[in-house]
Amino acid sequence: MVVVSRPDPRQVAQTAALSRAMAGAVDLAAVKARSEAAATRANAPAPGAGPGTPGRWVIDVTEETFQAEVLERSLDVPVVVDLWAEWCGPCKQLSPVLERLAEAGRGTWILAKVDVDANPRIAQAFGVQSIPVVVAVVGGQPLQLFNGALPEPQVRQTIDGMIDQLRDRLVAEPANEQAAAALAQVRFLARAENADPSAIARADAAPDDLDAQMAAADAEVASDQVESAFTRLVATVGRTSGDDRDRVREHLVGLFELFPADDPRVASARRALARALF
Repeated sequence: MVVVSRPDPRQVAQTAALSRAMAGAVDLAAVKARSEAAATRANAPAPGAGPGTPGRWVIDVTEETFQAEVLERSLDVPVVVDLWAEWCGPCKQLSPVLERLAEAGRGTWILAKVDVDANPRIAQAFGVQSIPVVVAVVGGQPLQLFNGALPEPQVRQTIDGMIDQLRDRLVAEPANEQAAAALAQVRFLARAENADPSAIARADAAPDDLDAQMAAADAEVASDQVESAFTRLVATVGRTSGDDRDRVREHLVGLFELFPADDPRVASARRALARALF
Protein backbone atom coordinates (compact mmCIF):
# COMPACT_ATOMS: atom_id res chain seq x y z
CA MET A 1 0.00 0.00 0.00
CA VAL A 2 1.43 3.37 -1.00
CA VAL A 3 1.67 5.77 1.92
CA VAL A 4 0.38 9.26 1.17
CA SER A 5 0.56 12.37 3.27
CA ARG A 6 -3.19 12.94 3.40
CA PRO A 7 -5.63 10.16 4.38
CA ASP A 8 -8.10 9.05 1.75
CA PRO A 9 -11.46 10.32 3.06
CA ARG A 10 -13.17 7.21 1.72
CA GLN A 11 -10.84 5.02 3.76
CA VAL A 12 -11.40 7.17 6.85
CA ALA A 13 -15.16 6.85 6.43
CA GLN A 14 -14.88 3.11 5.89
CA THR A 15 -12.75 2.70 9.02
CA ALA A 16 -15.20 4.75 11.10
CA ALA A 17 -18.16 2.76 9.81
CA LEU A 18 -16.32 -0.47 10.53
CA SER A 19 -15.57 0.65 14.07
CA ARG A 20 -19.21 1.55 14.72
CA ALA A 21 -20.48 -1.67 13.23
CA MET A 22 -18.00 -3.85 15.11
CA ALA A 23 -18.85 -2.16 18.39
CA GLY A 24 -22.53 -2.94 17.94
CA ALA A 25 -22.31 -6.28 16.20
CA VAL A 26 -20.06 -8.26 18.51
CA ASP A 27 -20.73 -9.24 22.10
CA LEU A 28 -17.06 -9.66 22.97
CA ALA A 29 -17.67 -10.59 26.59
CA ALA A 30 -19.22 -13.80 25.29
CA VAL A 31 -16.67 -14.33 22.53
CA LYS A 32 -13.66 -13.86 24.83
CA ALA A 33 -14.13 -17.05 26.80
CA ARG A 34 -13.99 -19.08 23.57
CA SER A 35 -11.37 -17.13 21.66
CA GLU A 36 -8.30 -19.23 22.53
CA ALA A 37 -10.09 -22.52 21.95
CA ALA A 38 -11.51 -21.16 18.71
CA ALA A 39 -8.05 -20.21 17.47
CA THR A 40 -6.83 -23.73 18.21
CA ARG A 41 -9.76 -25.28 16.35
CA ALA A 42 -9.38 -22.91 13.43
CA ASN A 43 -5.70 -23.83 13.03
CA ALA A 44 -6.38 -27.55 13.19
CA PRO A 45 -6.74 -29.40 9.88
CA ALA A 46 -10.28 -29.95 8.71
CA PRO A 47 -11.64 -33.51 9.03
CA GLY A 48 -9.95 -35.72 6.46
CA ALA A 49 -7.26 -33.16 5.70
CA GLY A 50 -3.65 -34.13 6.19
CA PRO A 51 -0.86 -31.84 7.40
CA GLY A 52 -0.19 -29.09 4.91
CA THR A 53 -3.39 -29.73 2.96
CA PRO A 54 -4.28 -26.46 1.19
CA GLY A 55 -7.71 -24.94 1.55
CA ARG A 56 -8.29 -25.82 5.19
CA TRP A 57 -9.42 -22.23 5.87
CA VAL A 58 -11.49 -21.91 2.69
CA ILE A 59 -14.87 -23.65 2.59
CA ASP A 60 -17.73 -23.90 0.13
CA VAL A 61 -21.05 -23.13 1.81
CA THR A 62 -24.57 -24.03 0.75
CA GLU A 63 -27.99 -23.17 2.11
CA GLU A 64 -27.94 -26.47 3.99
CA THR A 65 -24.58 -25.80 5.68
CA PHE A 66 -24.86 -22.03 6.15
CA GLN A 67 -26.17 -22.23 9.72
CA ALA A 68 -23.33 -24.41 10.99
CA GLU A 69 -20.47 -23.24 8.79
CA VAL A 70 -21.13 -19.50 8.91
CA LEU A 71 -23.50 -18.41 11.68
CA GLU A 72 -22.46 -20.82 14.41
CA ARG A 73 -18.79 -20.82 13.41
CA SER A 74 -18.81 -17.01 13.55
CA LEU A 75 -19.43 -17.22 17.29
CA ASP A 76 -15.83 -18.44 17.57
CA VAL A 77 -13.94 -16.91 14.64
CA PRO A 78 -14.77 -14.24 12.02
CA VAL A 79 -16.17 -15.68 8.79
CA VAL A 80 -15.68 -13.71 5.58
CA VAL A 81 -18.35 -14.61 3.01
CA ASP A 82 -17.48 -14.36 -0.68
CA LEU A 83 -20.71 -14.14 -2.70
CA TRP A 84 -19.86 -15.07 -6.28
CA ALA A 85 -21.13 -16.80 -9.44
CA GLU A 86 -19.47 -18.76 -12.23
CA TRP A 87 -20.50 -16.24 -14.90
CA CYS A 88 -19.10 -13.25 -12.97
CA GLY A 89 -15.76 -12.06 -14.38
CA PRO A 90 -14.85 -9.78 -11.44
CA CYS A 91 -15.63 -12.67 -9.06
CA LYS A 92 -12.98 -14.76 -10.80
CA GLN A 93 -10.48 -11.99 -10.14
CA LEU A 94 -11.44 -11.49 -6.51
CA SER A 95 -11.94 -15.07 -5.28
CA PRO A 96 -8.28 -16.16 -5.70
CA VAL A 97 -7.19 -13.04 -3.81
CA LEU A 98 -9.50 -13.89 -0.91
CA GLU A 99 -8.33 -17.50 -0.92
CA ARG A 100 -4.66 -16.46 -0.75
CA LEU A 101 -5.35 -14.06 2.10
CA ALA A 102 -7.36 -16.67 4.01
CA GLU A 103 -4.52 -19.17 3.72
CA ALA A 104 -2.01 -16.51 4.75
CA GLY A 105 -4.18 -15.69 7.78
CA ARG A 106 -3.83 -19.29 8.99
CA GLY A 107 -7.13 -19.45 10.80
CA THR A 108 -7.38 -15.84 11.95
CA TRP A 109 -10.54 -15.83 9.83
CA ILE A 110 -12.38 -18.32 7.66
CA LEU A 111 -13.38 -17.74 4.04
CA ALA A 112 -16.82 -19.08 3.14
CA LYS A 113 -17.54 -19.17 -0.60
CA VAL A 114 -21.19 -18.97 -1.68
CA ASP A 115 -22.33 -19.52 -5.26
CA VAL A 116 -25.34 -17.18 -5.38
CA ASP A 117 -26.90 -19.01 -8.34
CA ALA A 118 -26.94 -22.30 -6.45
CA ASN A 119 -27.85 -20.66 -3.13
CA PRO A 120 -30.26 -17.78 -3.83
CA ARG A 121 -31.68 -17.67 -0.30
CA ILE A 122 -28.28 -16.79 1.12
CA ALA A 123 -27.91 -13.98 -1.41
CA GLN A 124 -31.39 -12.76 -0.50
CA ALA A 125 -30.58 -12.84 3.22
CA PHE A 126 -27.60 -10.54 2.61
CA GLY A 127 -29.62 -8.26 0.31
CA VAL A 128 -27.26 -8.88 -2.62
CA GLN A 129 -28.05 -6.85 -5.74
CA SER A 130 -24.79 -7.27 -7.62
CA ILE A 131 -21.68 -9.38 -7.21
CA PRO A 132 -19.03 -9.87 -6.06
CA VAL A 133 -19.99 -8.89 -2.53
CA VAL A 134 -17.87 -9.65 0.52
CA VAL A 135 -19.51 -9.72 3.95
CA ALA A 136 -18.04 -10.58 7.34
CA VAL A 137 -20.10 -12.44 9.92
CA VAL A 138 -18.89 -11.98 13.50
CA GLY A 139 -20.78 -13.19 16.54
CA GLY A 140 -23.68 -14.15 14.27
CA GLN A 141 -24.00 -10.59 12.97
CA PRO A 142 -23.33 -9.51 9.37
CA LEU A 143 -21.00 -6.66 8.49
CA GLN A 144 -20.64 -5.65 4.84
CA LEU A 145 -16.99 -5.19 3.95
CA PHE A 146 -16.98 -4.18 0.29
CA ASN A 147 -18.50 -4.65 -3.17
CA GLY A 148 -16.63 -5.36 -6.38
CA ALA A 149 -13.20 -6.75 -7.22
CA LEU A 150 -10.86 -4.44 -5.29
CA PRO A 151 -7.06 -4.54 -5.64
CA GLU A 152 -5.40 -7.08 -3.35
CA PRO A 153 -3.74 -4.47 -1.07
CA GLN A 154 -7.12 -2.84 -0.43
CA VAL A 155 -8.79 -6.19 0.22
CA ARG A 156 -6.03 -7.10 2.67
CA GLN A 157 -6.27 -3.72 4.40
CA THR A 158 -10.04 -4.02 4.83
CA ILE A 159 -9.92 -7.54 6.28
CA ASP A 160 -6.88 -6.80 8.44
CA GLY A 161 -8.67 -3.73 9.78
CA MET A 162 -11.62 -5.85 10.84
CA ILE A 163 -9.38 -8.45 12.50
CA ASP A 164 -7.27 -5.81 14.25
CA GLN A 165 -10.32 -4.10 15.71
CA LEU A 166 -11.70 -7.38 16.97
CA ARG A 167 -8.32 -8.36 18.42
CA ASP A 168 -7.90 -4.97 20.10
CA ARG A 169 -11.27 -5.33 21.78
CA LEU A 170 -10.45 -8.87 22.96
CA VAL A 171 -7.12 -7.73 24.34
CA ALA A 172 -8.76 -4.87 26.21
CA GLU A 173 -11.57 -7.02 27.49
CA PRO A 174 -9.87 -8.78 30.47
CA ALA A 175 -9.27 -5.50 32.27
CA ASN A 176 -12.82 -4.36 31.68
CA GLU A 177 -14.74 -7.63 31.93
CA GLN A 178 -15.60 -7.39 35.61
CA ALA A 179 -16.59 -3.75 35.33
CA ALA A 180 -18.74 -4.47 32.27
CA ALA A 181 -20.42 -7.40 34.01
CA ALA A 182 -21.04 -5.29 37.09
CA LEU A 183 -22.50 -2.49 34.97
CA ALA A 184 -24.82 -4.95 33.24
CA GLN A 185 -25.96 -6.22 36.64
CA VAL A 186 -26.60 -2.71 37.93
CA ARG A 187 -28.61 -1.78 34.86
CA PHE A 188 -30.70 -4.91 35.11
CA LEU A 189 -31.30 -4.56 38.84
CA ALA A 190 -32.51 -1.00 38.29
CA ARG A 191 -35.08 -2.36 35.83
CA ALA A 192 -35.88 -5.42 37.91
CA GLU A 193 -36.77 -3.30 40.95
CA ASN A 194 -39.68 -1.96 38.94
CA ALA A 195 -40.51 -5.25 37.23
CA ASP A 196 -44.17 -6.14 37.42
CA PRO A 197 -44.95 -9.91 37.45
CA SER A 198 -48.17 -9.15 35.59
CA ALA A 199 -46.02 -7.92 32.68
CA ILE A 200 -45.70 -11.52 31.52
CA ALA A 201 -49.45 -11.96 31.12
CA ARG A 202 -49.72 -8.57 29.39
CA ALA A 203 -46.96 -9.49 26.96
CA ASP A 204 -48.55 -12.84 26.21
CA ALA A 205 -51.75 -11.01 25.32
CA ALA A 206 -49.95 -8.44 23.12
CA PRO A 207 -47.16 -10.17 21.16
CA ASP A 208 -46.58 -7.09 18.97
CA ASP A 209 -45.96 -4.77 21.94
CA LEU A 210 -42.16 -4.60 22.05
CA ASP A 211 -41.99 -2.76 25.36
CA ALA A 212 -44.26 -5.36 26.92
CA GLN A 213 -42.09 -8.20 25.57
CA MET A 214 -38.89 -6.68 26.97
CA ALA A 215 -40.51 -5.93 30.33
CA ALA A 216 -41.83 -9.49 30.49
CA ALA A 217 -38.37 -10.87 29.71
CA ASP A 218 -36.92 -8.82 32.56
CA ALA A 219 -39.60 -10.16 34.89
CA GLU A 220 -38.86 -13.71 33.79
CA VAL A 221 -35.13 -13.35 34.36
CA ALA A 222 -35.81 -11.79 37.77
CA SER A 223 -37.94 -14.83 38.69
CA ASP A 224 -35.33 -17.29 37.35
CA GLN A 225 -37.29 -18.15 34.20
CA VAL A 226 -34.21 -17.45 32.12
CA GLU A 227 -34.91 -19.78 29.21
CA SER A 228 -38.44 -18.41 28.88
CA ALA A 229 -37.07 -14.87 28.73
CA PHE A 230 -34.56 -15.78 26.03
CA THR A 231 -37.16 -17.69 24.01
CA ARG A 232 -39.57 -14.76 24.22
CA LEU A 233 -37.09 -12.23 22.89
CA VAL A 234 -35.69 -14.51 20.19
CA ALA A 235 -39.25 -15.03 18.95
CA THR A 236 -39.81 -11.27 19.02
CA VAL A 237 -36.64 -10.72 16.98
CA GLY A 238 -38.00 -13.18 14.43
CA ARG A 239 -41.24 -11.22 14.10
CA THR A 240 -39.67 -7.78 13.73
CA SER A 241 -37.31 -5.90 11.43
CA GLY A 242 -35.27 -2.71 11.19
CA ASP A 243 -34.98 -0.53 14.30
CA ASP A 244 -37.53 -2.61 16.19
CA ARG A 245 -35.47 -5.75 15.65
CA ASP A 246 -32.30 -3.94 16.76
CA ARG A 247 -33.97 -2.75 19.97
CA VAL A 248 -35.06 -6.23 20.93
CA ARG A 249 -31.74 -7.82 19.93
CA GLU A 250 -29.78 -5.32 22.02
CA HIS A 251 -32.05 -5.95 25.00
CA LEU A 252 -31.50 -9.69 24.62
CA VAL A 253 -27.72 -9.32 24.33
CA GLY A 254 -27.84 -7.21 27.51
CA LEU A 255 -29.55 -10.10 29.28
CA PHE A 256 -26.89 -12.50 27.98
CA GLU A 257 -24.27 -10.35 29.74
CA LEU A 258 -25.82 -11.16 33.11
CA PHE A 259 -24.60 -14.75 32.84
CA PRO A 260 -21.24 -16.49 32.36
CA ALA A 261 -20.17 -16.79 28.74
CA ASP A 262 -20.26 -20.59 28.93
CA ASP A 263 -23.77 -20.78 30.40
CA PRO A 264 -25.54 -23.38 28.21
CA ARG A 265 -28.74 -21.33 28.24
CA VAL A 266 -26.87 -18.40 26.73
CA ALA A 267 -25.13 -20.60 24.14
CA SER A 268 -28.45 -22.13 23.09
CA ALA A 269 -30.15 -18.74 22.89
CA ARG A 270 -27.30 -17.29 20.82
CA ARG A 271 -27.71 -20.05 18.27
CA ALA A 272 -31.46 -19.45 18.19
CA LEU A 273 -30.85 -15.70 17.78
CA ALA A 274 -28.52 -16.34 14.84
CA ARG A 275 -31.22 -18.43 13.17
CA ALA A 276 -33.86 -15.75 13.80
CA LEU A 277 -31.68 -13.04 12.25
CA PHE A 278 -31.51 -14.94 8.98
